[in-house]
Amino acid sequence: MMPMTIAQIAEATHGRIVPPAQGAVPEGAVARHTVSDSRQVGEGSVFVAIKGERVDGHDYVTRVGAQGAVAAIVDHEIAGADVTQIVVDDTVAALGALAKRNIELRRATGEPFTLIGLTGSVGKTTTKDLLKTLLATMGETVAPVGSFNNDIGLPLTALTVGETTRYFVAEMGANHVGEIAGLTRIAPPDIAIVLKVGVAHLGEFGSVERIAQAKSEIVHGLVPGGTAVLNADDAHVAAMAAIAPGDVLWFGVDPAHAGEDALTARDVTCDATDRASFTLVAADGREAHVTMGIPGAHNVMNALAAATVASRLGMDLDAIAATLGEQKRISPHRMAVSTVRKGDAEFTLIDDSFNANPDSMKAGIDGLARWGAGREAEPYRVAVLGAMLELGGDEQGLHRGIGEYAARAGVDRVIAVGSPTDPEFDALAASIAQGATQAGMDAAAVAQVHDTEAADALVRAAAREHAGTVVLLKGSHASGLSALAARWTPDA
Repeated sequence: MMPMTIAQIAEATHGRIVPPAQGAVPEGAVARHTVSDSRQVGEGSVFVAIKGERVDGHDYVTRVGAQGAVAAIVDHEIAGADVTQIVVDDTVAALGALAKRNIELRRATGEPFTLIGLTGSVGKTTTKDLLKTLLATMGETVAPVGSFNNDIGLPLTALTVGETTRYFVAEMGANHVGEIAGLTRIAPPDIAIVLKVGVAHLGEFGSVERIAQAKSEIVHGLVPGGTAVLNADDAHVAAMAAIAPGDVLWFGVDPAHAGEDALTARDVTCDATDRASFTLVAADGREAHVTMGIPGAHNVMNALAAATVASRLGMDLDAIAATLGEQKRISPHRMAVSTVRKGDAEFTLIDDSFNANPDSMKAGIDGLARWGAGREAEPYRVAVLGAMLELGGDEQGLHRGIGEYAARAGVDRVIAVGSPTDPEFDALAASIAQGATQAGMDAAAVAQVHDTEAADALVRAAAREHAGTVVLLKGSHASGLSALAARWTPDA
């Protein structure tokens, strides 16, 4: 965080300063970091009290002064608090305003600073992780932890930008039209990446066209003359070139769409652990060989997007290729591969359980189908699939389609995980199972269960019966499959 006094914070947030219960507002106090979790408060902190679904940060204001907080931003005065309070109408809006000021102060130093925003229906967090690793080889880089990409997560990350930060990678997500526009007002990008327009949150937006409108807000939000980095293979994304305020850079793998000026991947292959290799080809004809360090052929597109930005900012193509190969870990529950040993059961786990939509479900299933391909003894492939949410009126058909896709991909076992307490959630899992059987999969190889305990038991039984079992976990965050992954970790 750029150093700010209490008066500067109050000015940025349009807040009213209230002295501590004992004493006056400390003169000369300077804030150096901002948190919304009282457990993270330390010397020089600004604590932003946010009312959540389960916890209200205002309940902790009375204790943060003793922990070293300079000030607390609140939406009502807390009696007896031993810390200076800045009273605002809305603490989330105030957090955004403070983050906006922080970015403005960093730019005002005149030292080189580049803000890269990225969005898309799939691939945001993986692309963010890859891009952070690339840019960190050239300068101090800030990027969110996990998927901090909303009106709380993005400002909190923006407030970690300090005097020596060279690059800020800002992930921007949305459930509604107008949300990304709001995030770009907080952190206007110099470079904006749009990965894909898919059907994630279709139920919230109403149509793919509305999703495209929402994603295009990141291009509208570019600084004057800013650069748009667009997926040439996605027609909805490619159309955003018309609204770009400056240069447009392209990436893609389809020769029919990716023109001569695009960064592209040629001769893409995958090994038996689903790690892609390809020739990275720049617009000027330069080439470099890449063997990805993370699994998933779909990550080639994410790598191209990250490489396009890194190249634009001066990173050598060979260095980009080498760094992509060295990147072995990304944010948790995204195609994370491990060996699970529980009792007398042993299997390979592909944990992609962070979230799910039809595009990412198919990508995960494709990865499972490729796993071990070409080996003398093919693995026994188990897909543990949870429901996808916010898909709109055709959600049953979309779930049946995923079951069908798994069956036709050659998966040996489908376990659809529902809920013991949510009939709608359970019905979506039933549709996955139905789709698999309708596509010709043996009914004995398809199971619908109502909780992760039952899924755990079926997976272990399969692993005991079939040596070389490989298991994909894929579902929405609400499906609870990430908790199942945690149960299978060595210390669980």
